[in-house]
Amino acid sequence: MPTPASSTALQAPDNDVSWLREAFAKVQTNLRGQMELASQSISHAGTMGSVNEEHWLGIFRSYLPNRYDVATGIVIDSLGNRSDQIDVVVFDRHFTPTLLDQKNHRYIPAEAVYAMFECKPTIDKAYIQYAQSKAESVRRMHRTSVSIAHAGGLYKPKEPFRILAGLLAPSADWADGLGESFRRNLGTEDISKLDCGCALEHGSFDFHDGGLVVATEQGALMFFLFRLLSRLQSLGTVSAIDWAAYGRIIRA
Repeated sequence: MPTPASSTALQAPDNDVSWLREAFAKVQTNLRGQMELASQSISHAGTMGSVNEEHWLGIFRSYLPNRYDVATGIVIDSLGNRSDQIDVVVFDRHFTPTLLDQKNHRYIPAEAVYAMFECKPTIDKAYIQYAQSKAESVRRMHRTSVSIAHAGGLYKPKEPFRILAGLLAPSADWADGLGESFRRNLGTEDISKLDCGCALEHGSFDFHDGGLVVATEQGALMFFLFRLLSRLQSLGTVSAIDWAAYGRIIRA
């Protein structure tokens, strides 16, 4: 049986979190290294973009609970609307299967979507506006909601929540990183507003209680992920999709 003197764990103070902070910082450093390698070794911009998307998808899959699925995909609704391709879609797969999947193209019902992110080579004014446009197009989609039967009767249809949106990149394009220049270029209109994001070299951002919070520490990636987990937790479960509405597309 080990004695206290031989156990490092027992010698460490209860409030020593430095090891945890350092471990999280290494995750961020590793991801930055992978993206730097892609930028140095891949000359085709489209291919490099796809590789970096896969790196971000891998991070999401590693840290999000199994109740969430993550993929690149196209969002559709029961009225026949469809989005442009979204780089990262966080969606429900337990209650809402994807449709018309072909290779790497997944068609995801709008009712299933929790969050969406664009992965770009940098965060700048143009890419912020691009991500905002994508966010608005998906948030304007029609989402159905029906009652759910249970042993005691019916749960009323759930009001669809506001879909989260964000922007991911290796760095920010401004000299002050995610400073005043970045803040001035963030929109405020709710339908297109970006909720959170991460620039690995300069930090991460998240709106909380109406105010913008920017983390510039080494562990900014984990700050982003923990805040995202909190946001997803607060959304609860997606609304129950009305499959009859999608069935009318076939019958029309």
